[in-house]
Amino acid sequence: MTTIRVARPDDIPGLVRYPDDAERNTATSTYLTDLLAKRCTRTEWCLVAEDSDTLIGAVALWTMPGNDVPSDVVLVEAPWDDPELTVGLALLTEAANLARKLGATEQGHVVDSPAQAPQFQRHPEQRAELLRRAGFAVARDGRRFRWLAGGELPAHDGRLRFRSLTELGPGPFIDLLEALLADTADALLAADVREHGLRKAAELLFEESTEFAHEPQWWEIGYDADGTPAVISLPAHSPAFPVISFVGVAPAHRGKGYSTSVVARGTRILAENGATEIRGDCDAANIAMVKGFERAGYHNFADRMEFSRPL
Repeated sequence: MTTIRVARPDDIPGLVRYPDDAERNTATSTYLTDLLAKRCTRTEWCLVAEDSDTLIGAVALWTMPGNDVPSDVVLVEAPWDDPELTVGLALLTEAANLARKLGATEQGHVVDSPAQAPQFQRHPEQRAELLRRAGFAVARDGRRFRWLAGGELPAHDGRLRFRSLTELGPGPFIDLLEALLADTADALLAADVREHGLRKAAELLFEESTEFAHEPQWWEIGYDADGTPAVISLPAHSPAFPVISFVGVAPAHRGKGYSTSVVARGTRILAENGATEIRGDCDAANIAMVKGFERAGYHNFADRMEFSRPL
């Protein structure tokens, strides 16, 4: 008989162990140890499925460091050879119940391909089917990019004059985000606009971006030669990596190659502050940003399907 329960201290950090997948076991244990240390999860947020004293499935709630309300689930594992996906569904049901009790109103999950550290999400077809049955829907078909130190930094664009958050304050940043969201190719951001309206969606995007570790002087607006705001650059550190957390080009200035310029600007700032690996994501439909990352020296190392469900 399978039991779903909260993980005990002796279950942590290994959770489900695969005898023939030592690379995955090591990476997952290291990842969970890091999440616990950064308060992205808690032991009481980790759920396991146990059958005859053997762990056969797991899931953990996740949030940005220190938040008390979980936003996502990670480390989803279940018997993938079960066509009914019974254990996985039971785990995700309990994950929804627990998150709801903690104040969450929606829940997200991402699946990266190809399978890679730290979660090694093998069996992508079964994972997608499990999420569908559990009430998740695709929120964004994304692309993941990575820049590694070792070569030349991407060039500075002399056409742009940059002013920082320290100098400007948040108002101009939210104004520019509002202009960007009025014509965005990003599915997640477009959904926020439909739900909240332009101004509120811009305010929420700025507020959510502040959860990433950053220095105010890193965040900048780049002004065109005519004096109007052209680009916004919000480089930061996620719980795992330095990231291009958000960049965008104002609609009036698109078609000038500024997507590359703004990715390059954030890259230079992070690299000058010690970053040796930088990551960034964008919607696959946002062709300009895909090209911007590529032309700034980034490599598309993975695809990321982002899922969400209401609670």
